[in-house]
Amino acid sequence: MAADEDEPHDEIFPWVPAPKNGSPWQAPADLEQHLYELREADDAYTYLRAIAVEGLYRPVAAPHEKDPDAESSPLLTVDLPDGRKAAQVYTAGLLPRPHPAVVYEFVTLGALAEGCPDDVQVLAVNAATPCEQYFLTTDEERRVWAELHERHHRTGGLGDRIETRRTGAPAPGPLLHGLACGAHLCFANGDPWNTVHWHGAGHHNEVGRLAESWGVTSREEWLATQERLLTREVSPWYWDFVLGARVAVLAEVGPRLDPERWRECVEVTLRNRVVETGGPGTPHRPGDDPDLDDFVTAMRDLVGKVLRYEARFRADELLPPDGFVRTVAAWDIGRASKMARWGRGARYATEAEMRTALERASRAAEAAYGSWEEFSAGYVLGRCLHFDEESFGTWYTDVLHAHRALTTDPDSPWLTVPFRPT
Repeated sequence: MAADEDEPHDEIFPWVPAPKNGSPWQAPADLEQHLYELREADDAYTYLRAIAVEGLYRPVAAPHEKDPDAESSPLLTVDLPDGRKAAQVYTAGLLPRPHPAVVYEFVTLGALAEGCPDDVQVLAVNAATPCEQYFLTTDEERRVWAELHERHHRTGGLGDRIETRRTGAPAPGPLLHGLACGAHLCFANGDPWNTVHWHGAGHHNEVGRLAESWGVTSREEWLATQERLLTREVSPWYWDFVLGARVAVLAEVGPRLDPERWRECVEVTLRNRVVETGGPGTPHRPGDDPDLDDFVTAMRDLVGKVLRYEARFRADELLPPDGFVRTVAAWDIGRASKMARWGRGARYATEAEMRTALERASRAAEAAYGSWEEFSAGYVLGRCLHFDEESFGTWYTDVLHAHRALTTDPDSPWLTVPFRPT
């Protein structure tokens, strides 16, 4: 079940006036700026090559419950004054905010070469914008599209980059800060980090992403998952329990911590909690309850795992020489930031719900951390505990690469959005 649109508006298709009096155009993103320059230079072939790399989005009628497959809907066309029919497609940076009647589906130039209907004579790219371009759909032209797609498009090839919108981003504040909390995932996917006009990988792909990766197939399931992420109930509770035990010991003994003292604190606290919650006579000493003993052993082992990860983090300068991770809250908070946008792209979330979730993510991050660097270290440790199993493979190296880019690139949200307002 899709969300009811809570804010009707007229922004169905992109419409961007051309700059007046020879003024430069501020494109929404680097791709559109490049296409604008190519259009001005009348370089249609290089224009095609650029969109072959990035792909396009086509508007289709929003799916209904009785006919949910929008991806198979035909290209939306318009009749030109000379009687020809044109199909409209757009690059990602020009997509308008989601509308209840229309969704945008991702399409490659190769797919258009193969599947553009025979009655369509013109392909209109970014119509009614300063970087618009029009192409005939002749057999010869389509062969060029297919060749460019084959040579230049790579599925998933646009990840591992910082993508920033130059126009239309929220003003500084909790909403922008909440968007920045999802920077790790935006970097990995090559998504724009600072837009709430979210179409993601296209409506069909956003629905598929949530179903495959999260088991979310409805608005109700999205609402439940979003809430669990924001309240940090997706990650196992005992990760932060173990980290919190260290903080408690440090408060008592000072900056030098004997790992065995940490392990003892974890064990004693767990066994005491069993007594407190189970009442008199509850087994709590070693050997009294094998299941409890096994869990205590696992938690003592988790102390060692955290110490080994942190040693690697310090060696890779993800943590300072004396640094450690106080909480892995960022692992859920960062995913909550993206879940808000994924829900919007799948049309499970209203715009108001997405914005509220992003602002809640912002407040949760500020309550748990003091800087983007601390937030990132918590996110990385959570991801490693979830996936890596101390292999220090791509589950770690990929996110380390993201951390380094996000803490050094001048375009990064973590260098342009203060972690705490001044």
